[in-house]
Amino acid sequence: MKIGPMSPEWLRVASVVLLSVLLPATISPAEALASGNKNFQFFAPPAEGTLPDGPLGRLIRKGELIFIHTNLYAKKYVGNDLTCESCHLDRGIKPYSAPLWGAFGTYPRYREKNHKVNTLEERIQGCFRFSLNGTPPPVDSETMKAIIAYAYWVSRGAPIGLYLKGQGIVRLPKPDRTPSIRRGKVLFEARCALCHGLDGQGTQADLGQVAFPPVWGPHSYNKGAGFSNVRELAGFLRMNMPLSKGKSLSDQQAWDVAAYVDSHTRPQDPRKSSPATGQ
Repeated sequence: MKIGPMSPEWLRVASVVLLSVLLPATISPAEALASGNKNFQFFAPPAEGTLPDGPLGRLIRKGELIFIHTNLYAKKYVGNDLTCESCHLDRGIKPYSAPLWGAFGTYPRYREKNHKVNTLEERIQGCFRFSLNGTPPPVDSETMKAIIAYAYWVSRGAPIGLYLKGQGIVRLPKPDRTPSIRRGKVLFEARCALCHGLDGQGTQADLGQVAFPPVWGPHSYNKGAGFSNVRELAGFLRMNMPLSKGKSLSDQQAWDVAAYVDSHTRPQDPRKSSPATGQ
């Protein structure tokens, strides 16, 4: 077959080459952690100054405020001292802290947690129920619409259904040594207590707002939250903590701190009392 410019076969090959240049490669979180490829960049959300005018822009801005100050702008749905930004750092756009731009294009998806296909709205409802130990906002509520609008905005330009470097939480390999609560306590007091307190109850800012969230106890996430899984928490700590000093803990240290945090009491998983409504 003769392959010349503008022939069907030429166009097919050209399309494949073009897509391979434009679309990000598919790599695992572990590969991303170890990768030294400086040409493989994180997805860049739109600049804040490019928000559209009118009703959509106002809704997006409201969603951002809810995300950062959840206990102010969505107070009736929150049952503890955490905000969306407590887990999804830097307004929900920081790589390896489950950024919104890494999640928006992966829903709907099947989740083992509740054994069904979830929409993004249902996933967000789960965050309110477990991580915020509160009440899920209805799908048609202004709160949910604003959060979805904000997630849409910071995800504009991200490909659908592809792995993006920095999405989700890094899944650490099993440690060489069994995670130690004792070692974790020493590390927590040295590396974490400055912000979260020796008692793990966080620190307060002005006007009763929380500067750094509690990591255990009655005002923290409940036992149904993702961070109640030691491996999930360890991956988050490894890449993000101490704040602004991510990757300064070794894998083993992240496992140890996670084990120590998890050894404390926290609110019960609400599914234990109402399993039929679990998210």
